Amino acid sequence: MSVGRSNRYSIVSSEEEGLRLTTMHGMNGFGNGKIHTRRKCRNRFVKKNGQCNVQFANMEDKSQRYMADIFTTCVDIRWRWMLVVFTLVFVISWLAFGLAFWVIALLHGDLDNPAGDDNFTPCVLQVNGFIAAFLFSIETQSTIGYGYRCVTEECPVAVFMVVFQSIVGCIIDCFMIGAIMAKMARPKKRAETLLFSHNAVIAMRDGKLCLMWRVGNLRKSHIVEAHVRAQLIKPRITDEGEYIPLDQIDINVGFDKGLDRIFLVSPITILHEIDEESPLFGISKQDLETSDFEIVVILEGMVEATAMTTQARSSYLSSEIFWGHRFEPVLFEEKNVYKVDYSHFHKTYEVPSTPRCSAKEMVENKFLVPSSNSFCYENELAFLSRDDEEQEVGGGSRVLANLSPDRNSRHEFERLQATRALDQRSYRRESEI
Repeated sequence: MSVGRSNRYSIVSSEEEGLRLTTMHGMNGFGNGKIHTRRKCRNRFVKKNGQCNVQFANMEDKSQRYMADIFTTCVDIRWRWMLVVFTLVFVISWLAFGLAFWVIALLHGDLDNPAGDDNFTPCVLQVNGFIAAFLFSIETQSTIGYGYRCVTEECPVAVFMVVFQSIVGCIIDCFMIGAIMAKMARPKKRAETLLFSHNAVIAMRDGKLCLMWRVGNLRKSHIVEAHVRAQLIKPRITDEGEYIPLDQIDINVGFDKGLDRIFLVSPITILHEIDEESPLFGISKQDLETSDFEIVVILEGMVEATAMTTQARSSYLSSEIFWGHRFEPVLFEEKNVYKVDYSHFHKTYEVPSTPRCSAKEMVENKFLVPSSNSFCYENELAFLSRDDEEQEVGGGSRVLANLSPDRNSRHEFERLQATRALDQRSYRRESEI
């Protein structure tokens, strides 16, 4: 994988070319030549923003099914259509009851006495036409009550219509206000402030090959009972010859040990150990470059403000998984607080010591992992951050003890490096970042 830098540890961008060059050995196994082919990235099943790339077609009785659950339909539709439905429901109800009052007035003869005969009592006072009946309908349903138009005891039907419209108006108000409030308070928008790294990485962690990606929370309000899940999606052909275009395989992120439940206050790196039960167990770096799969990652939890469950989703294609990379540190201790620098959230650096073979080959060949005493980029940043803090406080001697970049500390580090058999070239390259 080309990262566009000559340094051993380099920062890579989050964007990959849509068409990548992949290398395949010849099928006959002879010769040292290689065939370079262009592989087109597969269509996403889940987009980066969490939307599922699925379209439904040829659905029977779609309208009837959606109307049967009208409340969910109103909550799911776009705001422009929600406002149209909101306006039409009220206008149609006002027109319907206005027409009913106009018909009652017409049948009772109220329209034949516009001047108001003293010996004639209309059903509704001051209703001499359809416009007046429409205004009376609005006043009744919205409980405005200007006092100019009112129903009389002359017509029981008009009294019944007033009572019936009041009940229908309350039902419409409850439904529409409830739908709008549910639409505004949807936890779906909370997922906009839950962040996934643009890329996933594969590197060594505690002597084991692991798949890692990073999640973060941009708000100070917490996600209660936050937990993560992941699935690998790829086409598969069964033993019987059946083709499954999107076969879903669970990826263990520590469910058996409780590691899938996280305390998401600062960005956390989610870890999947590539072991015998992992679907990535037999995939090497070369296989990753030619594989066709997608890893869907899901973060779920309850919104602290509303106690409603929210779900954030993202996905990683095989071309978006960097082999032999680690994430840059984003959490630093400054004085009495911990600072999160989100400018490094998506950045990675290369670790050339990562084995290029698969985890299966590592187990079979008993691959020896590098020593845990090796100095790494994260440690160097931590030491430099501690040096800066102590320089502000004034602890000059403690700065020397924590690997400050002077001659004495360099001499001390070289002594430790000689006793622990570290790679001097490796340290120098990491320091160049």
